[in-house]
Amino acid sequence: MNALENKIGYKFKDRSLLDKALTHSSFVNGKQNSNERLEFLGDSVLSLVVSKYLFSLLDVPEGMLTKIRAKLVCEDTLFIFANRISLGQYIKLGKGEESTGGRSRRSILADAFEALIAAIFLDGGIESAKEFILRFMPSTELLKSSKLIFGDFKTSLQEVIQQNPEEHIEYRIVSETGAAHSRTFTANVLLNGQVIGTGSGRSKKEAEKEAAKEALSLMGYETD
Repeated sequence: MNALENKIGYKFKDRSLLDKALTHSSFVNGKQNSNERLEFLGDSVLSLVVSKYLFSLLDVPEGMLTKIRAKLVCEDTLFIFANRISLGQYIKLGKGEESTGGRSRRSILADAFEALIAAIFLDGGIESAKEFILRFMPSTELLKSSKLIFGDFKTSLQEVIQQNPEEHIEYRIVSETGAAHSRTFTANVLLNGQVIGTGSGRSKKEAEKEAAKEALSLMGYETD
């Protein structure tokens, strides 16, 4: 816990809140003792802080604010944020979840990140939660630029391609490897029949996202 507190820049007065934020439902008997309730609260705190931040920072229409906020609080982005503090190595998992790669699973890491936000909020109030969340926000320049690619890579790639109506993209799963309970999929994304990106993941959806991410990166867009 000391190591994680140093990484997040916050010292808990009530360490039990931090412990609960790191406890996945697979580790305990019953969801009541897991981090799921904290995740629910953290989602709301995150949305409030990000909404106020964007409202104060950007003089753009409501639709654009909604779009930017959605990218900042989506699962893929929270997964990136969680990896920045190596959150996966601190989560308490059941043996089954541990053995099937749960420590690096997007949904588990994103949920734990939201639970951590809630724990900080309950322990130190909204200002402490705000200070933690804003550490992960991109620069004003990035927020105002076309390089705002935060994890919804398939949607972002589609938006780029749609600038040229005659262009066509499609995704193809080209390989599946590993045991039945732990498959790895590889996908290609094609533009007018030509491969422009390749990616792998534990699901077909994740592999396609990674392929789109590579395509965007090769086109010169910021994806991290």
